[in-house]
Amino acid sequence: MRRGLVRRMMTTPILPKKVLLIGNDAPTIDQIRAALAESGSGAFDVEWARQLSQGLARLGKGGIDAVLLDTFLPDSEGIQTFDKISAAAPDVPILIFGGNANEAVAKEAVGRGAQDYLPPGHLDSYSLVRALRNGIERKAVEDALYVERERAVVTLNSIGDAVLCTNIEGKITYLNLVAESLTGWSREEAMGRLLADVFRIIDGATGKPARDPMEMAVAQNRTVGLTVNCVLIRRDGFESAIEDSAAPIHDRAGRVIGAVIVFHDVSAARAMSVQMTHSAQYDSVTNLPNRLLLNDRITQSIALARRQNRPIAVLFLDLDRFKYINDSLGHAAGDELLQSVSKRLLVSMRGSDTVSRQGGDEFVILLPEIGHREGAATIAKKILLSLSAPHSIGGRDLHIDGSIGISVYPDDGGDAETLIKNADTAMYRAKESGRNNFKFFQAEMNWKAVRRQSLEGKLRGALEREEFVLHYQPKVNLDTGEITGVEALIRWRQPDRSLMPPIQFVPVAEDCGLIVQIGRWVMREACRQARGWQDAGLPFKRVSVNVSAVEFRDKGFVESVRTILSETGLEAHYLDLELTEGVLMEDAESTGAVLQELKTMGVHFAVDDFGTGYSSLSYLQQFPIDVLKIDQSFIRRITINPEDSPIVSAIIDMGKNLRLSVVAEGVETQEQLAFLQAHHCAEGQGFLFSRPLAAAQFAHLLQMGLTGTVVH
Repeated sequence: MRRGLVRRMMTTPILPKKVLLIGNDAPTIDQIRAALAESGSGAFDVEWARQLSQGLARLGKGGIDAVLLDTFLPDSEGIQTFDKISAAAPDVPILIFGGNANEAVAKEAVGRGAQDYLPPGHLDSYSLVRALRNGIERKAVEDALYVERERAVVTLNSIGDAVLCTNIEGKITYLNLVAESLTGWSREEAMGRLLADVFRIIDGATGKPARDPMEMAVAQNRTVGLTVNCVLIRRDGFESAIEDSAAPIHDRAGRVIGAVIVFHDVSAARAMSVQMTHSAQYDSVTNLPNRLLLNDRITQSIALARRQNRPIAVLFLDLDRFKYINDSLGHAAGDELLQSVSKRLLVSMRGSDTVSRQGGDEFVILLPEIGHREGAATIAKKILLSLSAPHSIGGRDLHIDGSIGISVYPDDGGDAETLIKNADTAMYRAKESGRNNFKFFQAEMNWKAVRRQSLEGKLRGALEREEFVLHYQPKVNLDTGEITGVEALIRWRQPDRSLMPPIQFVPVAEDCGLIVQIGRWVMREACRQARGWQDAGLPFKRVSVNVSAVEFRDKGFVESVRTILSETGLEAHYLDLELTEGVLMEDAESTGAVLQELKTMGVHFAVDDFGTGYSSLSYLQQFPIDVLKIDQSFIRRITINPEDSPIVSAIIDMGKNLRLSVVAEGVETQEQLAFLQAHHCAEGQGFLFSRPLAAAQFAHLLQMGLTGTVVH
């Protein structure tokens, strides 16, 4: 079998090399052809082009192994001839021939990449053939070397280790991408610099400079390991623990001509080792100090603060709506979110502060060096701002806010347990005040906490006792004064017949899990009443119902809407669901699916309090939104601060461009109305037109219209 293979190799014909001869001097052309013919065995297949254009056309077809070029042609002269041929066939070796007058151009062409120059006396069969073969072989070797070099570069850039090479003088000759990242030096910047300038290493235990691994490898002519506990100082000063080795590089004669250093970052591994030694004091999810370590640090800080007669502060942070994210996306996503929050908290703190996780979605921050209470408030604001940006978790952008309570030593407690408990109490007060907020502890909060517990107990029986009522506030066409819709607003009737507004009990309902039941009652009652107005022949058009994040994320939400519409007999296109930007963006993927299913039923959607939520507006096109409701805070400032009016006009224009209806909330003055009319805002809602009314009063308003309205 081997003999057959050898025989076939010996009998396989060697194809002649295709040579393109470009020149117009006939005697020279004949001389070249004759010389190539004399070489025998058909080694070259010559094609002739008299002009540059002909040569370029032939090169465009491919298959040429070498070019013999006279740079002075009928349609091109001088170095430009070579440049055009070289550009047309950059991978083909080019040899220049011509008279002595062409010698200067020929030499310039060689300087630009031509393989050789053949003067008139070197066109014989020996010199010409040798030059051609050398040129072709040299080009083949160059191409092979290029491929090998590229393969080596790609390989070195694909491995996880950093690779750094030096010459015998200790100057950098190569870095791969990982080495660039770890050292902070690009290859271009590092080339030619001394190793010590780029590869700065110290002994992690002593902080002293470590021995040069290149010098050791060259001196010992063998592979050597890096210093134990070696730390690499990046160009910007960042330190990374590294491990691995250095080895000498030899030439063909075995002489050492340099060294290669291979290393990788082991910071994470060492950090894990350190963490495991004190894991009893750190949270396993976030790697923050746990309750045990926090209490110890608070106790130490109190002792120091007592001696120095100065305050310290404890901040208790609770993440709003974390439970629902954790339940809907799973515990793995919840853990990632906690880790993201932890990182932002650490960025917001000073080196002396302690950020700890108490468990669940609760964090406690110790501020041992505050000069006054306002310093704690500044930190709290910074924390809330840092949390408000989207968290990228599992390919989703999640939004979460926090509520913070603050206690201060010595006024609010003399030990760790009391300070944490009082900060916790203040945190609940912050939640009741609208979330994404902070509150300092006050003594009366203790009885307010008791009152809150009492409120929760009463809430649990409010539905059965039919204590909830709905009031209705009209939306008005700002051109005609016509009532275009109504928003249903819940009130809680108290034993003394007074009405408690939702801001006082909805947060408690959300925390204790009653908001879904209450929300479904609101939707059912609003749809029932709307159908009743229709049956009475009143000019009713649409009813809007606010939907909280907890309701919207409930797995039975879509089906509950379908059931309520079916049971009340209200057609879906008469129902508007109002959602805040925060609800929409909490989990964009699942939000889109729920909205689309409801949209298919015919339900309309409004973005409530628009302008106060997230900065990304992509959701306006991503989701099937119908209405933008400009938050009343912007409307209020139209006349108070004229610099804010462009925001309102911009929202109106944007809504028009996106073909969305725009409703201005909280319209209370003639000046505000005039501004909105001048900027062609479609609808308005507010006390200027009507306060929220009981159902019977609103029915009368529907029947009589807004007589005496300010709309004109």
